[in-house]
Amino acid sequence: MSSTRTEQHPPEALIVGASRGLGHAMAAELLDRGWNVIGTVRDTTARTPLHDLADRADGRVTVEQLDINDPGRLPLLHERLAQRRLDVLFVNAGTTNSHQTPIGAVTTADFIDVMVTNALSPMRVIEALEDLVSPAGLIGAMSSGQGSITNNTSGGRELYRGSKAALNMFLRSFAARQGETQRAFVLMAPGWIRTDLGGPDAPFTIEESVPMLVDVLLSRLGTTGLAYLDRFGKTVPW
Repeated sequence: MSSTRTEQHPPEALIVGASRGLGHAMAAELLDRGWNVIGTVRDTTARTPLHDLADRADGRVTVEQLDINDPGRLPLLHERLAQRRLDVLFVNAGTTNSHQTPIGAVTTADFIDVMVTNALSPMRVIEALEDLVSPAGLIGAMSSGQGSITNNTSGGRELYRGSKAALNMFLRSFAARQGETQRAFVLMAPGWIRTDLGGPDAPFTIEESVPMLVDVLLSRLGTTGLAYLDRFGKTVPW
């Protein structure tokens, strides 16, 4: 798909979880490529990098409020966006617990927090908003290479891994239910990137990683079915 539908109607993306980090960087990259962007933040009273991006975007960036763990907010967001037609709906959400805690030692509270945030809530967003996406558009979510069961040969980060594997399964089920659609579906595995979640020791910066992620994401437009891809466009084994 080209960077614009037409000169008068640029393509439009909704990035859920765009206040900072990867989500904000993806919004900025799409804006640079000629897209209009709707980005969500959890708290509209707090200033975020997305607000700064909107201030210099000449009306091409819209900031919406959504806490993905509050499903009661989804109908309100749907109502506000009802007149928009999305080419991309992408859910960027993630949290974790202590990396070294084995699954048997995880508290119930931590389990609920990570599984709801990383697996259930993204799917609630997709189920609630998918009818706003063009019949030839794309629906995706930020997964992780650590969600690959096949590639897990070292253990560690067990709850986080499990939550992303669950997300992968849930989106695969959703895509299977959409078998008659021409839409594309994608799970992105960005790699270990220096974000609040990835930490300062990650080998890759947001600046070098996000253009690659967006390249891969947009390359899926015009295809059908679900792909689980890394930032190089290579398939990640389930």
